[in-house]
Amino acid sequence: MHEKYMAEAIIEANKAAQLGEVPIGAVIVKDDKIISRAHNLRETSQNPITHAEVLAIASASEALNSFRLEDCTLYVTLEPCVMCSGAIVMARIPTVVYGAKDPKGGTVDSLMGLLDEPKFNHRANVISGILETECSTMLKDFFKSLRAKKKEKKNEL
Repeated sequence: MHEKYMAEAIIEANKAAQLGEVPIGAVIVKDDKIISRAHNLRETSQNPITHAEVLAIASASEALNSFRLEDCTLYVTLEPCVMCSGAIVMARIPTVVYGAKDPKGGTVDSLMGLLDEPKFNHRANVISGILETECSTMLKDFFKSLRAKKKEKKNEL
């Protein structure tokens, strides 16, 4: 079941990559139905908060006419950052499923455990590593391609 929805998040991540965005995608599921989907738009919007998770949470809140996403599951291709973890806590999302770990910015497991912080009024159940290879490979390929393009440009000068 988790693989099915992570595959949908990967579709969103591919949309981001086609725009030249870091390929991160997210979907939010309620009652076994996708109620929102989003992908990174930071470069396109030049807005630092347009992460896939934040956009998906905003869309789901609009769809449900509530900021409380208490019966929902968030699927995201990369471990959420501090901002996204905060949004997850504020939206009271009970379950977060992610693909690849983010050793430099992940605040679910890698750098800290914000979704399991007992001082917060809400904690989320976390399931990690779903389609991890696919999620990780997509990110690695994107950054490898980006570095190659930068090197080409540098050599042209």
